[in-house]
Amino acid sequence: MTIDDLKKVNSTEELETDYFKAIWYDLHDDWDKAHNIVQNLDTVSAMWIHAYLHREEGDISNSKYWYRAAGKEYPGDMSLSDEVEIILNELTKN
Repeated sequence: MTIDDLKKVNSTEELETDYFKAIWYDLHDDWDKAHNIVQNLDTVSAMWIHAYLHREEGDISNSKYWYRAAGKEYPGDMSLSDEVEIILNELTKN
């Protein structure tokens, strides 16, 4: 699944996982709903999305905490859209 695929989805009811739902909400400008979903999940994928969301928010220290928890390196200057594509690619593999 790509960002474009996810943007074409009309409702989160069409999505299989909470991970896709969280990213869908974020792509539809509802950071709070996205954050609420991932903060209640205890998986590496949720922690990675959580890290991404805090990076997007600009809370870098909190973001770095979640990247470490997810076992991921902080992506530095990578664009947010590039990171979302990587996350979606990994989620689609699983």
